Amino acid sequence: MARPEPPYIAVFITSTLSDDLDGYDELNDQMVKLSEEQPGYLGRESLPGEANEERVVIYWADQESLKGWRLHPDHQVAMRAGRERYYDSYDIRVTRVEREYGFRRD
Repeated sequence: MARPEPPYIAVFITSTLSDDLDGYDELNDQMVKLSEEQPGYLGRESLPGEANEERVVIYWADQESLKGWRLHPDHQVAMRAGRERYYDSYDIRVTRVEREYGFRRD
């Protein structure tokens, strides 16, 4: 996926999965599909992680869009299930990307 053009909000999520993952893949798939339908959703990238670790970056147009997703009732239920069952830990970093640049030798 190509990253969006700045400015945008990037949400970095690093999670360590628990041993109790029954139903996790289905719930995760539902949340991915639901997030894609939300106003202001710009995309997501999965990043390599250690064993039992997930890393994802989710892009939003602005803070209001992210807040709408965070407060979505179905997402609230999924977040609760994550804390109670599916995750041993998680860290979330939210940042506003003002500019982006790079170099690639083709």
